[in-house]
Amino acid sequence: MKPCPSGRINHQLRAVLSSKEEKEETHFFWYSRKMREEETAMAAAKSKILIFGATGYLGKYMVKASRALGHPTSVYVRPITPSKAELVHEFESMEVEVFQGHLDEHEKLVSVIKQVDVVISALAVPQHLDQLKIIDAIKEASNIKRFVPSEYGNEVDRIHALPPFERLLENKRKVRRATEAAGIPYTFVSANSFSAYFVDFILHPHEKKEEVTIFGDGKAKAVLNYEEDVAAYTVMAANDPRTLNRLIIYRPPGNIVTQLDLVSSWEKKTGRTLNKTHIPEEEIIKLSETLPHPDNIPLAVIHNIFVKGDQMSFDLGEDDLEASALYPDYDYTSVDRLLDICTVKPPQTKLAAFA
Repeated sequence: MKPCPSGRINHQLRAVLSSKEEKEETHFFWYSRKMREEETAMAAAKSKILIFGATGYLGKYMVKASRALGHPTSVYVRPITPSKAELVHEFESMEVEVFQGHLDEHEKLVSVIKQVDVVISALAVPQHLDQLKIIDAIKEASNIKRFVPSEYGNEVDRIHALPPFERLLENKRKVRRATEAAGIPYTFVSANSFSAYFVDFILHPHEKKEEVTIFGDGKAKAVLNYEEDVAAYTVMAANDPRTLNRLIIYRPPGNIVTQLDLVSSWEKKTGRTLNKTHIPEEEIIKLSETLPHPDNIPLAVIHNIFVKGDQMSFDLGEDDLEASALYPDYDYTSVDRLLDICTVKPPQTKLAAFA
């Protein structure tokens, strides 16, 4: 039964209440019952979402977005440690079901996956290839309507990077190819870069530093998307028939910026002039070659995003799906608006783990 809009239900209730007194109570309770039935049907139409990596940096946003959008939500986490206990309790207060286990517990994975409709992975970089275990479990469960593997970065099939970063991109490609080979319904997400993370990395709004480092000439364009928006777009895309077995790219116009754009805007908003130090591209490349693993990875990432400008190195064609175009009614947080937020209360970020 197609859910009836609440406005229409309210109109029907008002019409009933204006009828004859002897019919009023009967009709009121009939419509009240019908409204409850409609609400139940609407709730039933929401897919059940299981999130991996829920206690990580992006995972927390993903859980909150899933609940905010009305989805029955569960998480699969490693046995809870004291450092994660408070966050898990927060999930439970949001009526999130918590499953504890390891990714190598295949039978448990299959059992949990059979209880949901959609699987979203937000596992951190060191665990990306562990998603092959999730894929095996999804294939055996054979009930999943959509799988979103953990990417949320560059469009890995259209770019190449310096070796330390390229190895991470290759792991993401392996997960894509394994997903396709398994015949699992999927949505691949290229969310480019997290804006709160990189605004903190470049501008240090918490510390109010007077110095700023510019990588390369600072003119390469990057795409910086707010973490809350990345999560919201992902949950919407995971339940959208238009994104079935497709790639979706997050490239809102208001989030395409250069380092120089960021610094200039920040100076205007804070009334401060920052001392700028440029690190030449050649030095960044050399550091990526000489620093030990995993210390060389961030330099290779910075080179790709802020020096080479790979996120904007290709045009989107008619067949490409772009998030802000697909969901025009969603009010995303532009970089400019995020900088306004940072002048008052900068978001808390977490250093990325590469090993």
